[in-house]
Amino acid sequence: MKNSTIIRTARRTARAAGAAALLTVVAVGGLTAPAEAAAARLHWGPVQSKGGHGGYAKADVWITDFSAETFVVSGTLYDRDRHDGHCAYIRARFHYAGGGTGWAQPRSTCAAKSSFRLSSDGEITRVDVKVCVLDKARRATVNCYVDPIKASTVANWPQ
Repeated sequence: MKNSTIIRTARRTARAAGAAALLTVVAVGGLTAPAEAAAARLHWGPVQSKGGHGGYAKADVWITDFSAETFVVSGTLYDRDRHDGHCAYIRARFHYAGGGTGWAQPRSTCAAKSSFRLSSDGEITRVDVKVCVLDKARRATVNCYVDPIKASTVANWPQ
């Protein structure tokens, strides 16, 4: 049985039986299936907005494997703009394997750094990670940069 099948089965069991089932999943290769899914993250690296007159926004991005049932983009978001009304902003657009696209809810922070987690509603083939500076007064994003991440790009990366 493939690891992805075991992980999906463990998730379904946990959903059906509640949180207690999550703790009693049979171990596979020394790790439980949920722990194995959490460990399968790849470091994509920094994604930085374009610089403006006051600074920029930056995200240190980690991604899950593209074969995962739910794809996750996570990491740390940094606000590097010295204006009070400017904050860091990140959003992800998922391109689903069955066709169509969908946006994750955006995350923003005015703190020096903050963690984020954006997830898809199913299996995907590509994700576009958008990092911008958020101008709160105008309610607009500025200096955006979009970094497309494709399954074919990370297919042969070392683990």
